[in-house]
Order: sequence, then structure tokens, then C-alpha cells
Amino acid sequence: MKLLRVGPVGAERPALLDAEGTLRDLSGLVPDIDGALLADDAALDRVRAAAASGDLPALDPSGLRIGPPVGRIGKVVCIGLNYHDHAAETGAATPAEPVVFFKAADTVVGPDDTVLVPRGSTKTDWEVELAVVIGRTARYVESREAALRCVAGYAVAHDVSEREFQIERGGTWDKGKNCETFNPLGPWLVTADEVPDPQSLGLRLSVNGEVKQDGNTADQIFPVAEVVRYVSQFMTLYPGDVINTGTPAGVAMGQPEPKPYLRAGDVVELEIDGLGRQRQELKGA
Repeated sequence: MKLLRVGPVGAERPALLDAEGTLRDLSGLVPDIDGALLADDAALDRVRAAAASGDLPALDPSGLRIGPPVGRIGKVVCIGLNYHDHAAETGAATPAEPVVFFKAADTVVGPDDTVLVPRGSTKTDWEVELAVVIGRTARYVESREAALRCVAGYAVAHDVSEREFQIERGGTWDKGKNCETFNPLGPWLVTADEVPDPQSLGLRLSVNGEVKQDGNTADQIFPVAEVVRYVSQFMTLYPGDVINTGTPAGVAMGQPEPKPYLRAGDVVELEIDGLGRQRQELKGA
């Protein structure tokens, strides 16, 4: 299923995109698309049955904002330097273990919402990423197979980053990763049954129409199953949590000087095979 949330900021309602591409209203069936729903097999089965019946009310998509596909996200766990080619372009050694950091849940916005260039920023950068949405509590998961059973589905994420704040201002990466609007997510949560192999997905990103990133999740150093298993050894993952699994080569930081960092007025478009597209225009904060 392709699940999504539509409507004004803070008042999104649940919906799905059916097999014919028609937007269907789920608000009469479930209160939201969140951890509670994703952990409830019976509720998800009702959604599937309703979708198959064709009885769900259609929604007119014209002028309708698409919000993040998951509501009430508990935490956003991120994996850094998780593609061989991206680690190489930054001059970093291949990590021996996943590099883990966090984004606050309030950085998450809709896939086409405006992204704000922070005040004082000179190095705002782009990163297309595969997001994993958790559907089962994951605590000390023992195997990769068990880890994949904890995954509810997948989505497109844009891990926007301010490199000066991240690298040159001291401390950890948090200052450069948690600026307002720095995690567009969506448009859809595609359930795991429709993504049989998360390690064969093409990821692409362009800025002002010029392709900057064109990679594939097959290049991940730590595949999705290992990322979920590994992270669960250090923290409990709950339904509705999100993991951003890293970005392929092609970020501004890896380009020759002068590096083409983002500015107000730039337009970023990104997509992942089968998971949909995003488009953001940048403006000053």
C-alpha cells in the first residue's frame, strides 16, 4: 500500500493512493497513519480490505498539500557515511560500524514543503536518502531476518544538512542536522510487502534541473536489515520511528571548489524507485 497524509500542517488526515492512482480518504476508517496503526495488523488488514473494495471516498488532489506520511514520529535515527561512493567523495574511511546520529522529529516536513536556509548559512547541502519506518518494537534484535520483520515500510527522505554548522562549529553533527524543515519525508509510506528488496532501489536528486546524485541502495555499506539490527542493540526502536539510511555520492560537500551549496530560490527534486518524488523550493529563514 501507498499510505500518505494530506491537509494543512498539523491537521493532516490519513489517505492512500490506490492501484489506479486515485487518492482515497482513510479518515473514516483510521484516525491517523502513525505508530499505533503500523503496529496493528488487524487495522492494516481493514485498510487493505477497504482499498480492495473500492468503497473508500475519493479525494480531489488539486491544491491538496501532502504532509509527512507518518504522524507523531518518536525519533529519527540517521546513518552517516553509509554508501561506499559517498564515503570516498568526502575523504572518509569506510566505517567499521554504522555511524549513528539523530534528527529531532520536528525537523520532519512534507515532501513538497518549503525548506528554509538557516540564518548565517553558507553551506546548506542536499542528501537523498531511503527512510525506513519501524512497525514493530525492535530491541536487541538478533538477526537481519528478524530486523526486516520490524520494518513497516519505506519512504523518500531528504536529509538536508548545513556543513559549516555540522563540521566546523564544534561538538557533534547535531547543529548542522536539526535546523527547521531539514527532513522532508514522503510523499508516501510504501508498505514493506511492496518493496521486496530494499537493496536494489535507485535514488536520484537534482538541483535546478541538474542531476547531482544518481545512486543505488546496492552501494550501501550497511544494508537496511543490518542497520535496524545494529541500532536495536543500543536503543529501542518503536513503531513509527524513522531511520534515514544514508546518501550516495554527489553532495555539494564532495564537489570541487567553489562548492555549489544551496541558496534561497534553488529548487531541489528527488526520487527513489517506487517510493515517489519530492520537490522543494528553498527560501531564507
